[in-house]
Amino acid sequence: MELNNVGNSKSSIYMAISFKKLCLATVSLPLVTLLVCFVTAYIFQQDDIHETHCKVYNVLPSISAITGISPQRYLWRISIALHIGPRLIIATVYYSYYYKILKTVEDVPSKIMGFRLLNLCYWLSMAEVAALCGVTYISNRENYYVHEKIFIIFMISSLTYMLAEVRLGRLVTPNAPSLQYKQALFVTSLVSTVGLIVFFLKHRLLCHDLAFSWFSFCEYVIASANMGFHATVILDFPKEQLVVGNGLPASKVD
Repeated sequence: MELNNVGNSKSSIYMAISFKKLCLATVSLPLVTLLVCFVTAYIFQQDDIHETHCKVYNVLPSISAITGISPQRYLWRISIALHIGPRLIIATVYYSYYYKILKTVEDVPSKIMGFRLLNLCYWLSMAEVAALCGVTYISNRENYYVHEKIFIIFMISSLTYMLAEVRLGRLVTPNAPSLQYKQALFVTSLVSTVGLIVFFLKHRLLCHDLAFSWFSFCEYVIASANMGFHATVILDFPKEQLVVGNGLPASKVD
């Protein structure tokens, strides 16, 4: 515990965590878990993960396949449960960060557009997190119809969030080091989504060999781009601390 003089009162800091390290841990958790699920499922449960709708030749399992079997599903669900809390904190920090910047913008049209994009980003982020919970805890083996619909919601909310975030960044922080990475990762995710849809239709409607493998490949690229996009938070907040204390200066977003 540290004691500092703030005005005429003392402040107590009970805990201070590097925001950068928290964000890295938040992104690394599902990434490492996904790799563990993939390797263990590929080695020990090949028959379970390669089963497809058309019973055609397949070499690359989908994310839903490797995280929907036991015991991998429990490991995946635990990792997402630990992942969600920090994601909500990060979304709130980003909202406050952009809000304070937009308050200083003098151009009225840009300011109005910025606040609209900011609110859109925040709620799309919430929708993405909620959809991630949905596809995690309702597996395709338990209820394929519901899992599929929630996955579509996740894809739409994720892509629109990326687009809104890039547009907001261009508007208020055009020189931010993270912006170029965000733009590249958004384009990667968008192109991979087109491939995902094409190969899914080839698999479901035409039952082409390896179509599902290419679908799965696009899915892994999308997941990697999504994680990379969220990892750019460490470039925007490289030295900030997440602090729990008493008697600290109050700061509120109106």
